[in-house]
Amino acid sequence: MDFISLTEYETSAPVALTVEQRDLLRKAIPDMTVEPALGRSDAYRLTPGSRVGTVALEHLAIAIAPKLPIERVLFMVSYSLGLADWGDKAFEMAMPDSLVEAMVPVFRHHLEQALRRGVLQGYQTEEDALTAVRGRIRFDDQVRKRFGILLPVEVRFDNFTEDILANRLLKSALAMLGNLRLRDESSRRTLRRFNHVLELVSAPTFDSRYVPELHYSRLNEHYRAAVEWARLILRFASVETSHGRAIGTTIMFDMDAVFEEFVRVALREELGLTEREFPSGNKRPDLYLDRYGHVALRPDLSWWTGTSCRFIGDVKYKRVNVAGVTHPDLYQLLAYATASGLRDGLLVYAAGEGEPATHEIPLAEKQLHVRSLVLGGDLATLRAEVRAVAAEVRRLAAAAAANAA
Repeated sequence: MDFISLTEYETSAPVALTVEQRDLLRKAIPDMTVEPALGRSDAYRLTPGSRVGTVALEHLAIAIAPKLPIERVLFMVSYSLGLADWGDKAFEMAMPDSLVEAMVPVFRHHLEQALRRGVLQGYQTEEDALTAVRGRIRFDDQVRKRFGILLPVEVRFDNFTEDILANRLLKSALAMLGNLRLRDESSRRTLRRFNHVLELVSAPTFDSRYVPELHYSRLNEHYRAAVEWARLILRFASVETSHGRAIGTTIMFDMDAVFEEFVRVALREELGLTEREFPSGNKRPDLYLDRYGHVALRPDLSWWTGTSCRFIGDVKYKRVNVAGVTHPDLYQLLAYATASGLRDGLLVYAAGEGEPATHEIPLAEKQLHVRSLVLGGDLATLRAEVRAVAAEVRRLAAAAAANAA
């Protein structure tokens, strides 16, 4: 199998690809630019976008490395899930140069913690046709399927088993990692070992858009970290198929989404706010640019007291480039500030994408503040950066409150 190593946003040397590989690659990684190499008919220059991770095709594996250190990416992902804190030394150590390979020892650690008491068991409701009554008879199914014949009996019963949702999530994540044909032998041994431990558990295929959540109690709380890592793997993984057969597996992290979620969670915790006050996703109150609510806006950062917005902001891992438009990020922030009725807006970049600045917009009576987060270095430095941005958020929120008084 051929192996290609790439880095996000960096253009590769010419890479030989078949037409089928080229088309599969474009389908698996939509934001990757695939351009024919000059003077060659069988080679292409590949430029990844913000998605990093691994793609395993039938005869080709491609690893896309982030610009950041691997350990920093995994820390941001873990912190956003509540699975790491600022003093976590595991994320200060150097890790393998492949993001997916580096995920395996982290996942292994959580699996070991979860399974050290043994494989969790629980009751699973099952339906079957048996020669003896067990549980409850499904009379409707008995009449419809058996036409009055007494045996077998259509029944529904609770089975005490290892094959429950929590274990299925773990087993399916292990299977997805195994499909990537990991290069490191210790990683492959890890997968084999835990597959053996969970041999009585099925590994269903979960839709990456709808990976089920688990409700935790004192009985399964020790499974939380392992299950949330499994859900993370399944959410970012996909299997490409053609004519009913699997032809490629991917695990890709969108660095735009990773950075956005990390900044939002880190600021929320530094400010001591609840998710209702500093919301994410569709949990924020509606915000529209126009009078009749036709132009909906979705800012990355917002601070609310009831339905009153105290602060508005946006997060960009990389500056947006739009043909013919010089400063689309600032225009977007201006729209957020206008719709929220606030004088100030804050744009947070990853370091290197925007220099700290304040732009005054006199006709709109707005001030647009640009700040950046240095993501390299140690965790203490990163936390100091987050605290500085949080202090700016407090200042802007206080100014908004004073203006409203």
